[in-house]
Amino acid sequence: MEPDKELINLRIDIIERNLKEIGRITAEGEERFLKNYRTTLAGKHALLESIEACIDIGNHIIASLGLRRPEDYRDIFAILEENRVIQKNLSERLQKMASFRNLLVHYYAKVDDRKIFEIMKDDSKDMLEFAKAVLKRIS
Repeated sequence: MEPDKELINLRIDIIERNLKEIGRITAEGEERFLKNYRTTLAGKHALLESIEACIDIGNHIIASLGLRRPEDYRDIFAILEENRVIQKNLSERLQKMASFRNLLVHYYAKVDDRKIFEIMKDDSKDMLEFAKAVLKRIS
């Protein structure tokens, strides 16, 4: 079965919208991010929602192509790498992002907001790279 392009594009729209917001937040600087609870909350939510969208896209591709079932969220990106949907270095970065997602969801009280800002500033571009790789694969 072919991947559902509409489903994937809707998730990519979410990623792109959130990454624009993350860009605006990081452009305001770390100090403002740390001092403004609403901005911190918006950044966390945008990051989490973007990671979730990548996971949803990955799961959908795996299911539609009949690939092996992932053991956890990290494994989604390993499977996509094994099947040449994404490159190894991107897979490794997204696996770390999936682990970070688990921290955000399950250990939210322990997550350092400085680390969130750093990921937003330095690593959120990986999700855009993932979206581009997926679009290339399904076109």
